[in-house]
Amino acid sequence: MKDVLALILAGGRVDDLGVLTFFRPKSVMPFGGLYRVIDFAMSNLSRSGIEKVGILSQYRHLHLMQHIANGMPWDMVGRNRFATVLPPFQGPHESKWYRGTADAVYQNLHFIEQNKTELVIILSGDHVYSMDYGKLIDFHLETKADLTMAFTKIPEHGANRFGIGHIRDEDPRGGRVLHYVEKPEKPPYEWASLTIFVIEPRLLVKVLEANALRESHEFGKDIIPELVKGKKVYGYKHEGYWGYTRTFREYWDTSMELVRPHPKIDLKSWQIITNLEHSNIRDGQPALVGREASIHNSLFYSGCHIGGTVRNSILFPGSRVADGAIVEDSILFFGATVERDAQVRGVIADTGAVIGKGTEIGGNPPEELTIIGREASIPAKLKISHGVTVYPGVVQKHFHKVKYGPGEIIT
Repeated sequence: MKDVLALILAGGRVDDLGVLTFFRPKSVMPFGGLYRVIDFAMSNLSRSGIEKVGILSQYRHLHLMQHIANGMPWDMVGRNRFATVLPPFQGPHESKWYRGTADAVYQNLHFIEQNKTELVIILSGDHVYSMDYGKLIDFHLETKADLTMAFTKIPEHGANRFGIGHIRDEDPRGGRVLHYVEKPEKPPYEWASLTIFVIEPRLLVKVLEANALRESHEFGKDIIPELVKGKKVYGYKHEGYWGYTRTFREYWDTSMELVRPHPKIDLKSWQIITNLEHSNIRDGQPALVGREASIHNSLFYSGCHIGGTVRNSILFPGSRVADGAIVEDSILFFGATVERDAQVRGVIADTGAVIGKGTEIGGNPPEELTIIGREASIPAKLKISHGVTVYPGVVQKHFHKVKYGPGEIIT
């Protein structure tokens, strides 16, 4: 395969993910009981033999830098192998935060030119899927495309949040992109952009330098439509599963694919790799399942202590479910605790959150999820309905009622 440089748009925080991205970029959101969302892009690159990787992020990138380390978990360390986080920087010319996806790449043109690869592949860091990028690149070369984009069938909900393409039926793998529109209110075509682009460095530099003179700096909105009109743009059809994690509901739905009767996400066959140096994983003791515990259709890992009932849920390392507690249709991040006789349904509890004895939280999906922020401590014997948000660090003195209705926010 040709020499390829990968750029991952790891982004910032997402307002739709609220309190879950107060302290981390969306790309390192915990996923699947052990992993981070960016692990899917990194693992795809590793399996595809692409080992020169730049990761563009500007929001709380310390968590991202710690997770990526130097690329070692994905075997990207060597004379011509690396994984590097590229935050914005100040210099004689560049001194602004990334103003969009295109501007993020533009501010790192020196990185592209320094590596002198034959192709560049640009990826989003917040998607859950498995893809052999080698096949995508082969398609790009065979069609002699100026730009090749990956597409998937538009999702059932929220299709107006994606770039939509009309792909000419030429080959089972894809065809020429005839029309492209960014985030239309009513999608006119059936293929949604995955924000995966293959392009030669010279053309990429040219279009980014032209775009830098404008006020808007987004690939989907500003660059792709012009390339479709004036260049050979091809669409590659991704037929496998693809999950989004931009909203609470999308994150929860994608996570629950792991525990459904016929899961669409196969972590083993996808060969997903993560960094196991996280302290709660590296130093965790073996999981302990108590004598009275009952576990159904759930995932849990090292350091978990389960004494109560867990159904259709995902527990990250170090999380605890005490005797008599019930956890259903929920996700507990690292070190979250559900104390004795508490009941939790349809909840995402961030790292270190504590739910007090006898407290009842949430409802049964598809009702709105209840979100508990990092290291929040909820008192005993409360009743908190579905759709409630508890801010990070909230402690007992912040609770002024014993019952909270749907949609309330506790700060």
